[in-house]
Amino acid sequence: MKKKIRLGVIGAGSFSNSHLTGIKYAETAEAVAVCDVIEEKAKVQAEKYGIPSYYTDYKELLKRDDIDAVTLPLPDQVHAKITVDALRAGKHVLCEKPMALNKEDCKIMVQAARETGKQLMIGQIGRYTPGFIMAQKMVEDGEIGDLFFVESEYAHDYAKIAGTGGWRVTPERHPVIGGGCHAVDLLRMIAGNPIEVFAYANNKVLTSWPIDDCTIAIMKFPNNVIGKVLTSVGCKRKYTMRTVLYGSKGTIIVDNTTPALTLYKEEFSQMDDFKDRHQQGIELKLPIAINNHNFEAEVNDFCTSLLEGKSVTTDGVEGASTVAVCLAIVEAGAKEEKVIVDYDF
Repeated sequence: MKKKIRLGVIGAGSFSNSHLTGIKYAETAEAVAVCDVIEEKAKVQAEKYGIPSYYTDYKELLKRDDIDAVTLPLPDQVHAKITVDALRAGKHVLCEKPMALNKEDCKIMVQAARETGKQLMIGQIGRYTPGFIMAQKMVEDGEIGDLFFVESEYAHDYAKIAGTGGWRVTPERHPVIGGGCHAVDLLRMIAGNPIEVFAYANNKVLTSWPIDDCTIAIMKFPNNVIGKVLTSVGCKRKYTMRTVLYGSKGTIIVDNTTPALTLYKEEFSQMDDFKDRHQQGIELKLPIAINNHNFEAEVNDFCTSLLEGKSVTTDGVEGASTVAVCLAIVEAGAKEEKVIVDYDF
């Protein structure tokens, strides 16, 4: 029988379904315990997914020698403490995005991973979305030439999903950090680390929330690439992470809710029938699976790295770097001036 990483899942709220379903179907993982401060939630998830043990105190779960690692489908505000406790208890950690809500907590988490020698991976799920994977490969293969402009958006109406206890409605959990980090991380994956950012923000929809519900950020990437990220958590539309990548020889349009990637190119063919046509007007639709919360692939990647003794894909520094860009955007939006991104972790 193939060896599997034995996982404890800390957090049994609604988002734990994504983790537990992914673990159920992953070839490299098995859930052996689940925990939540509300006992009934932990019990329900244990029964639903056939997990032998459940807890109300995560520190009791961490004492078990037969648990190799933990996943944390938890509110952002508690990521840092529980991650550090788990690492110091000798467990590898797959922590949900965003890694933390401030740079100090990110540094503490990175340092704990370094000191313990345990692996810390941040769950940037966009990196496992089929359309975004295809787009990244096409860019790397030179399919659209040299990038000159990249844009992505996180459009998600939070009006009726404040989270249990209102954990999304707190000043420190700015929408750019909590949700827009998806779009920021995606552009980082494709275009590299932004050097500087500028932003405008307003609050004209969720006016009772103590946060800006709309932010537009302009970023300067390496190789003179320009970028833009829109974060809106009050917009009245279907959830999307629509992304457009502009290159010198073509354009890619892709999101995480549509079963096709759109490709435009300067030239598709040198055949005589095409030579005199404006080929850039041809819209090529490439079919893709949607699967925009592909936790099965994410947990397989995490567990495969552990089994093979390799570094995880999105380690603490990667997760912290995405938070750093988000924090710079929030600062730029508040000051309405350019901010240089600090990647010192």
